Amino acid sequence: MLACGLALAASPAAARDDEQIWLNVTAMGPVSGNLLYFAEFQARGGIGDDAYRQLNVRPAVGWRINSQVSAYLGYVYVPTDINDNRANTENRVYQQLGWSFGKTAIGELSSRSRLEQRFRSDGSDTGWRFRQLLRTVVPIQSNPRPIKALATVEVFANLNTTDWGARSGFDQLRSFVGVEIPIQGRSTIEAGYLNQAINRPNADLRVNHVLSIALFIRR
Repeated sequence: MLACGLALAASPAAARDDEQIWLNVTAMGPVSGNLLYFAEFQARGGIGDDAYRQLNVRPAVGWRINSQVSAYLGYVYVPTDINDNRANTENRVYQQLGWSFGKTAIGELSSRSRLEQRFRSDGSDTGWRFRQLLRTVVPIQSNPRPIKALATVEVFANLNTTDWGARSGFDQLRSFVGVEIPIQGRSTIEAGYLNQAINRPNADLRVNHVLSIALFIRR
């Protein structure tokens, strides 16, 4: 599936490319018992043709159903500026289910399923979008806290059409390859290359080449 995503992103239809940097800080852990918290701050910036800037502020509360499954309810605030002008502001509510499958033939495998309700300042419709992520990590050292090779693929699908531009069907595909580096405690740094292929109705596929660096603070 990851290979298919990379092939799609590199296809000749991808006539519009851009380079970006995404910087991310995420904190997560238990509050009490099975009650969980999650807080993420991500800054995105374009370094290609467009002066593109976007923030993603994403708090959530969750519940550990068992050792492998957790459910979350969250909110996202997403202001986007292009060429120093506010393009739009998006607010989202989302529901998420995460699974940890443990060690498999392709590494330590996990998945995340997320349903979003999207509200944007440049329209009045509510957009419904489903996202499915698969993630695998493979140790590349033999010490107790090894550096790990990391790969993820995430498919986005719009469930309806809106007056602010969303079109029902395939929305985008994100493919990431990099490393997971252990730091203090259970915290890690994830760094690598992310390929974001975006379906634009009545236009060519847009591909963003992203340097992604993320700090995960885990309690």
